[in-house]
Amino acid sequence: AASIADYREKIIVRYAVFTIATALLSTSALAQIDQAAAFGAREGIEDVSLSPDGKQIAFIAPGAGQSSGLFVVPADKSMPPRRVTGASGNPERLTGCYWVSNARLLCSIYVIQKASGYVVSASRLVAVDAAGGNIKLVSQRDNANAFYYSTYGGNLVDLRPGQDGSVLVARNYVPQQSIGSLVTKETQGLGVDLINTSTLATKVVVPAMRMGASFISDGIGNVRITQQFTLSGDYQGSKMKYLYRAPDGRGGWQGLSEFDTQTREGFYPVAVDPTENVAYGFQRFDGRKALQKIALDGSSRMTMVYSHPQVDVDGLIRIGRKQRVVGLSYATDRRHVEYFDPMISKIAKALSKALPQTPSIAIVDASEDENRLLIRADSDTDPGRYLLFDRTTKTLEPFILSRPELASVPLATVKSIMFPAADGTMIPGYLTLPPGSTGKGLPAIVMPHGGPEARDEWGFDWYAQYYANRGFAVLQPNFRGSSGYGDAWFQKNGFQGWRTAIGDVIDSGKWMVREGIADPTKLGIVGWSYGGYAALQSGAVEPGLFKSIVAVAPVTDLGMLKAEFDGAANQFLARTFIGSGPEIIEAGSPTRQAAKIKAPVLMFHGEVDGNVGVAQSRAMEARLRSAGKSVRLVTYPGLDHGLADSAARADMLRQSDVFLRETLGMK
Repeated sequence: AASIADYREKIIVRYAVFTIATALLSTSALAQIDQAAAFGAREGIEDVSLSPDGKQIAFIAPGAGQSSGLFVVPADKSMPPRRVTGASGNPERLTGCYWVSNARLLCSIYVIQKASGYVVSASRLVAVDAAGGNIKLVSQRDNANAFYYSTYGGNLVDLRPGQDGSVLVARNYVPQQSIGSLVTKETQGLGVDLINTSTLATKVVVPAMRMGASFISDGIGNVRITQQFTLSGDYQGSKMKYLYRAPDGRGGWQGLSEFDTQTREGFYPVAVDPTENVAYGFQRFDGRKALQKIALDGSSRMTMVYSHPQVDVDGLIRIGRKQRVVGLSYATDRRHVEYFDPMISKIAKALSKALPQTPSIAIVDASEDENRLLIRADSDTDPGRYLLFDRTTKTLEPFILSRPELASVPLATVKSIMFPAADGTMIPGYLTLPPGSTGKGLPAIVMPHGGPEARDEWGFDWYAQYYANRGFAVLQPNFRGSSGYGDAWFQKNGFQGWRTAIGDVIDSGKWMVREGIADPTKLGIVGWSYGGYAALQSGAVEPGLFKSIVAVAPVTDLGMLKAEFDGAANQFLARTFIGSGPEIIEAGSPTRQAAKIKAPVLMFHGEVDGNVGVAQSRAMEARLRSAGKSVRLVTYPGLDHGLADSAARADMLRQSDVFLRETLGMK
C-alpha cells in the first residue's frame, strides 16, 4: 500500500515537470523505454470522484494483474494518497466508487469466473469509510431459502444530496420459501430501497416490479421513471415501456413512452430535470438520433432540444451529485459539446483557453455547491490529465496524469480522413502516422473497431498509438454498420450487413495502397472483438490484400454466437440482431470460410470472456489448421474480453508486433 501511494505521489511530481522532462529527454533514453509495457499498461486512473465538500478526491488505481486499489487524497495534495481498500482481481474487481458523504464511499464490485464450464458474472455494492474500515455489504445478502441466486447486486439510483450516507439503490427481489414451512416471500422483480450505508437500515421506496428493468431519479431523491421489459414468448421482447410518476409519488405510475430496441422507434428517457419537470431522452428525427424532452405534467408535451443534420446526438452532459443536466454532445470528425447551462458554458470556454493543447475537456465531477470541478483534459497526443478548478479562487491546479508511463513518449497525431468505397460512398476514418514519418510507403495496418454497434472517434487510442509508435501507419475506418451516423449508415448492423461492412474495411486497405501510404507487400489488419471478426472475414473475402491478420477476442462463427445466447433472457433479441440464413451464418462466418484465407493468423483470447467465448477462437484455430493454414492462438487464463491486465496487454502487443514484422517481411 505504501509503495502504491508513493508511486502516485511521484506521478503528481512528474506532472509538474512533465513539459521540461519531455523536452530534455534524449533519443537514447526513448530507445530504452519498453513500448509494449508503456502502451499496454492499464490507465492509471480507472475511476475518480470528488467529495461533496470538494476537499477530497477518491480514485481507483490499477495494481498487479487485474487488481486495483481505492485511494483517497486531499484535493490540495497536502498529504500523499492513502489506500482505503482494494480488490484482488481474482475474481473480484473494483469498478467504481461514489462519495455518499464526506466520510463514506459506495463502491461497485464486479466478479467474473468459470463455474461448471460456464462463464458467470455477478455484481455487488459495498460501502467503506473514506478513512478505511467499516466495510458493509449494501447489496442484499444471498439467502438459502431463495428460489434462485441473483447475480445482480443492484445499482445506485440517487445520491440524495444533503442526506449524508443514505442512498437510493435498485434491488432485485428474489422469492423465498423455507423448507418445511408454509411461510413464503413472493415478492419478485426490481424495486428501489433507501439504504443507510453505515447501519444498513432499509426502507422500500418503490415496491418490486416483476418486469422492472431500471429506474431514473431526479437527482434530489425522487424516483420518477421506471423502465419495463416486455416479453416475446418466454423471452425478453424488443420493446421497452417507460412509466413516470409525480415527485411525491402520488397518482401512481403513468405511461410515458415506448422504445423498440430492434427498430429504434420511440423515445427512451435518460434523465429527469426536477426544475423543468421534464424527462430528457433520445428519439429518431430524420433518420438520426436527436435529443428531446417530454413534460412530466400529464400533457406529454415533447420539445426538440437538439438534432444534427449529419450524425446522431448521442450524449447527455450531467454534472455533480445531483447529476444536473447541462448540455449534450455528438461526434462528427471530432466530439463536440453544446452546453445550454450558461454558467457551465462560460467555464468550459475559459478552460479551453487555458488548455489550448488539450481540446477535449470534460467535467468529470463537482462538489455539491459546484464551486469545485474535477476536470479531465486530453487529445490525440495527450492520453489525459486530471485538474481541479476552483470557481471561487479561479485557480486551475494539476492533479494527476492518466497514463504516466507515456509522459516521455512522443505520440502520433490523428488525422480525420475520407476514402471512397467501391460503390463511390465516402467512408470516414482516422489515420495515425508514425511520429516524424513521411507518410509514404509505410508498413500499414487497417484496424476496424469492435461493436459492431460502435464507432471510432478522434483522440488518444493506446492500441493504435502503439503500432504507430512501432512504425506502422494505422487506419481506423468507420465502415457502414457503425453507429453514430444515423439509420442509413447503420443499415442492418455489421453482422446482417457484413458484406457492406467488410467491403468498406477492405476498401480502406486498398485506399492506403492507392494513396501510396501503405507498402502493398506490408499491409496487415488488426482488430478486437467485432474488429477481430472483420479482420478474419476480410482475409477470406479478399485473400490477397492483407498479408497478416491479428484478431483479439474475435467472433468467428455466427451460428456459435447465436448458440451462446440459448436459454438467456435476451435470446430473442440476440438471435434477431445476428440474423439467420446461409448468406449470414455460412457465408458470413470466418470459420466456414477458413480455407480461403491466405495470410498467417495470430489470435489472442481471454479464457473467461463472457462477451465472446474463447470457443470462438479455438474453433477458428481448428478450422485453419485443418485447412493447412498458418495460425497461432494465445489464451490468457482468468482474463475476460478486455484483457484488463497490464502484463497481458504488454505481452499481446509485443507478440503481435513481432508477428507482424515477421509476416510482413520487416527488419
